[in-house]
Amino acid sequence: MDAILAIDANAGGVNFQLFSVRGEGRLERQIKGRLDGLGSHPRLRASRANGDPLAHRTYQNDDVDDIPAACAVVDSWLRDELGIQPLAVGHRVAQGGPDDARPALIDDAVMARLERLIALAPLLQPYNLAPIRIMQANHPALPQVACFDTAFHLGKVVENGSYPIAHQLYAGDARRYGAHGLCYESIARALTLEAPEIAARRVIVACLGDTSSMCALKEGRSVESTNGFYAFGASPSDYSAGEIDPGGAFLLTNPGDAGAAARFLRAEQAVEHLAYCAGLNAGLLAAALEGLDAFVFTGAIGQRSTAIRARIAERLSWLGAILDAKANGHNARLISRRDSRIPLYVLPSDDELTIARYTLALLVNGPSPR
Repeated sequence: MDAILAIDANAGGVNFQLFSVRGEGRLERQIKGRLDGLGSHPRLRASRANGDPLAHRTYQNDDVDDIPAACAVVDSWLRDELGIQPLAVGHRVAQGGPDDARPALIDDAVMARLERLIALAPLLQPYNLAPIRIMQANHPALPQVACFDTAFHLGKVVENGSYPIAHQLYAGDARRYGAHGLCYESIARALTLEAPEIAARRVIVACLGDTSSMCALKEGRSVESTNGFYAFGASPSDYSAGEIDPGGAFLLTNPGDAGAAARFLRAEQAVEHLAYCAGLNAGLLAAALEGLDAFVFTGAIGQRSTAIRARIAERLSWLGAILDAKANGHNARLISRRDSRIPLYVLPSDDELTIARYTLALLVNGPSPR
């Protein structure tokens, strides 16, 4: 079976999907899985495209204690147990730099450049690059492709991507990169199928999960996002408190002066804060779009939490959004009432499919001139 393997590695583990290549380059999902619990209770879970379980096994902590080990286990399981040898592997890479708007076929020069960009995404880039190194070591002839989260946002006008700093600094690496580009690109594509009448209009997408951000889309392209220099922006998440004033950051790094500021928010406060930030950011992004025609929830939280969606929808009422509580409770694709001026959608992103598409296209057509 000709197949493309898509890998999304992060601090929590390795997500992967395998797609068979059918006639005319059509990709068909075969396997979806994740190996997580690294260093505590490593476990591999995988299923077929129809949801039937394919694997659910645990490992000793010492055997699978980091991302390279997890990737090696997944690779061995696919090749040795299932007899699958992918044509190529596509990888999510958080940071492609200020100029790279296209996926890249990985070689030593590309890897060296991506390693230099670790400082721009220190909590993501090292985990993204680890599986690439393992594959290079174990299968040196296997084509690998890097797909960048930042690429989707590079088309923004200069004013939207710059900081009010000296031009020579902006001309280097100091710019607003944005994040979750593969997710937003996937949603832009999904909208053409789910709601073609609004796909090219003014849409805000809220990607809410272990890392969160929001993006303003117009004609399916990024106009503005809540993330700036780092992938962790104004939206709070598991890995980030969101936007903190520089003075507050100084206070938190000096525990003797921090006092109560060092305490964590209670769960209820955290939920309210997330909803507040989403509503606030929606206002900013609607201003960037000069209006709003639809709002989309995605990401693990956006797709699963009816309560958080309801609280955010309340914050969007001034924009004309009216939630349909019953549809929201059933996790419907459209969760707004008929009289809502702004339709509210819940759409799953398919980042790995986006990675696989890019990988296959590059494999077939070769690298684009840079």
